[in-house]
Amino acid sequence: MSTLDHAMHAMVLDAPGQPLQSREVPCPQPGPDQLLVKIAACAVCRTDLHVVDGELPDPKLPVIPGHEIVGRVATCGANVRNFSIDERVGIPWLGWTCGHCSYCLSGHENLCMNAKFTGYQLDGGYAQYTVADARYCFRIPDMYSDVEAAPLLCAGLIGYRALKMTDDAERVGIYGFGAAAHIVTQILRHQRRKLFAFTRPGDEAAQDFAARMGAAWVGNSDAMPPEELDAAIIFAPVGALVPAALRAVRPGGIVVCGGIHMSDIPSFPYDILWREKRLVSVANLTRKDAEEFLALAPEVPIRVTTEVFPLRQANTALENLRSGNLTGAAVLIPDTRIPM
Repeated sequence: MSTLDHAMHAMVLDAPGQPLQSREVPCPQPGPDQLLVKIAACAVCRTDLHVVDGELPDPKLPVIPGHEIVGRVATCGANVRNFSIDERVGIPWLGWTCGHCSYCLSGHENLCMNAKFTGYQLDGGYAQYTVADARYCFRIPDMYSDVEAAPLLCAGLIGYRALKMTDDAERVGIYGFGAAAHIVTQILRHQRRKLFAFTRPGDEAAQDFAARMGAAWVGNSDAMPPEELDAAIIFAPVGALVPAALRAVRPGGIVVCGGIHMSDIPSFPYDILWREKRLVSVANLTRKDAEEFLALAPEVPIRVTTEVFPLRQANTALENLRSGNLTGAAVLIPDTRIPM
């Protein structure tokens, strides 16, 4: 019997607001332009929480979440020429684009209005196997284990894209010190830029983590830094941080909203936006981002802090992320891969 005839274990979301269900489902079959990938690790992202909690509209239901996937090619579709069996690949959030709209043709495929996303409109990585468009699969640097590589596929990629949007600012504030922040911090340190880390008031564990990662200053999210910032990146999904960050950046500074979802932004006086401050958002990623970042990661080198959970404990990993009870990134692995 071939792999394609087997059932596989997956964690499935049947409806928003409900726990994931542990289930045996048919193993997917790759289309002509797809890879079938045997999953070795899948990191847990805050976007997964937004899908599970119903904060992102119109998911495919039922859906298998997860979009920071590392695995090995099990089968190549008939049209795939650039990958081979058993090659290690990573699969990110952006899973498919039309390839012919103005955004796709101009290098802004991350804005394609017909795009489909892994673990949202496409089944993702909380499973033993998945299929993915070969265009949006990427080779993983050899220096990283499967578990270490998984958070690079979103925390790393979105963090990198957010950092690019700060225009090489020298003094960068980061609001929300989780998986993306701890990767961006290492790039900033490598580039000899100064990091100012903002965490939830009283979150001593996150503040200690930021200090260990090399932050020049660590404080509460409602505090002002000791110097004006050239730019700030907001990873926490908290709209009230937008006016806080605008107050913290200098005239002409940039505030980048790095998440896909955020609570409502409260009203704020025009004075804190005036003087040519810029407020921008990050949407998804491009293949160029992935290629640049995965080449940069070994040069830094980026080291990833992870907590490993068996696949069947996906709900626990999600709840730990929701409550802020994680240091670094949670990573799910199929039960047969749990280290002894």
